[in-house]
Amino acid sequence: MITEMLEKYLHDHSRQKEPVLEWLERETHYRCVHPRMLSGEPLGSFLSMLVKMIRPRNILEIGTFTGYSSICMGRGLSPEGRIDTIEIFDEHNDLIIEAFRRSGLESQIHLHTGNALEVIPGLREKGYSCQLAYIDGNKREYCDYYREVKKVLEPGGYIIADNVLWDGKVADPKYKDPQTAGLRAYNILVLKDPEVTTVLLPLGDGLSICRKDGPVSGNPTG
Repeated sequence: MITEMLEKYLHDHSRQKEPVLEWLERETHYRCVHPRMLSGEPLGSFLSMLVKMIRPRNILEIGTFTGYSSICMGRGLSPEGRIDTIEIFDEHNDLIIEAFRRSGLESQIHLHTGNALEVIPGLREKGYSCQLAYIDGNKREYCDYYREVKKVLEPGGYIIADNVLWDGKVADPKYKDPQTAGLRAYNILVLKDPEVTTVLLPLGDGLSICRKDGPVSGNPTG
């Protein structure tokens, strides 16, 4: 169990000392009703590291919130890389756009406002594909997101899903709310999917990492 003291230690020793992220964290707490939804650290640094390791050309993100995770992933991108991030609500668009501008990544991060289950099929019709996807949207729809993401994810690509432990509720049968049920279903779905290899990590509120197995033609990440 991670104590408050240990959590602070992890935060202090992983934190990206970057003005735009510190500014965005402050603004999110000041301007948003649910600031706890911000990715924060050490998850932000972990996402940056994963992007540098995987080296994707295209990243698909479901659930932008105020853009913290988008910027963190953007910091790991090559100059030719691109992030398409989908947020169903438009109430934070001004903050998101300002954050992307301040980060210097506004030409690489593209915000889509709408339901991911409608946006992704539209992207697929245009020939879109990605090598990394990050899911942090409506917990009740994780399974549906997963099925849509797999259709645009190249073999050898990765799907990262956040909040999959849900404050430990997924392991406690007394919790039967739709969010917890959706996350339990997701964890079972990826575990039993023969087309992926998956690992569940106790980072933050739980992180699931899946690799879409299959033949890889050349270098799938460019």
